[in-house]
Amino acid sequence: MDQTLMGFAESLRGLSMPELRKDPIVGRWVIIATDRARRPVAPPSEPFPIGAGVCPFCEGNEVHTPHEILAYRRPNTRPDEKGWRVRVVPNKFPALQIEGGLSKRGDGIYDQMNGVGAHEVILECPFHEASLTQLPVENIREILWVYRDRLVDLKKDSRFVYGMVFKNVGPAAGASLEHSHSQLIVTPIVPINVIEEMSGSLDFFNYRGRCIYCDMVHQELTGEKRVVLDTPNFLAFCPYAARFPFETWILPKHHNSHYENIQKIEVDEFGVVLKTILMKLEIALSKPAYNYIIHTSPFDTQALPHYHWHMEIIPRLTRVAGFEWGTGFYINPVPPEQAAGFLREIEVDVSGGRVE
Repeated sequence: MDQTLMGFAESLRGLSMPELRKDPIVGRWVIIATDRARRPVAPPSEPFPIGAGVCPFCEGNEVHTPHEILAYRRPNTRPDEKGWRVRVVPNKFPALQIEGGLSKRGDGIYDQMNGVGAHEVILECPFHEASLTQLPVENIREILWVYRDRLVDLKKDSRFVYGMVFKNVGPAAGASLEHSHSQLIVTPIVPINVIEEMSGSLDFFNYRGRCIYCDMVHQELTGEKRVVLDTPNFLAFCPYAARFPFETWILPKHHNSHYENIQKIEVDEFGVVLKTILMKLEIALSKPAYNYIIHTSPFDTQALPHYHWHMEIIPRLTRVAGFEWGTGFYINPVPPEQAAGFLREIEVDVSGGRVE
């Protein structure tokens, strides 16, 4: 992956003057510095070990996971047995525990509460497959609908305030198992990154009277420099102040603050868009490790005119080091205009996929 970046940097030699760019939502500054891609970098993380034993996420190994919470199954099949297409189970090693009360308390100037929440794993297919791009679009649509179903259900619990859907692919992105899966963590507080987005977008709304995400869709479509894919209901683009090389966002074109309010016609299209973007990234960057995250509004809010759910896809091509941790700046060696242009030219066919 680092070799891919270094090779891409050679084509950007004429763009060596660094730029400072400000994220219009949260006010974070990013440094676009193409020369950084040519510096020596340590090799990426090792791949998953071969022959690591029984995969607990494969069909037939249901005994190796906690009891399922939800599954899309073939008719006349029973929970925790074969016959499922997409399956949700509690994380065996949860970050938060589902049982108990919050018990909010203070210790002088410090606040704390019990680590209550939900941590679930979405098993995306019954057979052993490492890449979401190898699944048929209909399978990906079901995965996206499972996200919606779980958010709708967990929203009913008054202890919970926020649901974060995310996917880690590859050890460098934090994945501990190869089998294609994603996760959902529901917390009793709103994460700071989401608070910053919501605060920034509210400031913009109060000043301009418009949603900044809707304005972003309009501006990106007007200029088209950073657009990767434009469909009737979605826009995929590399954001102006991208923190990471080839960072790509997917936004619904029609204003919607809560992912759980997504409609079936949108999910049908979103499945195609997501598979297309992931295939383009895999071809362009030789199957990189990556994360994707769905940012949505808190459970305890009504429809918000200033906030817009969206997905952020982040290939893990660079490392966050001392400068980034110390300042909050990110250094991106690939201008988003060049990344988008490169991805835009890659042709993919999303009609295939493994079915068993």
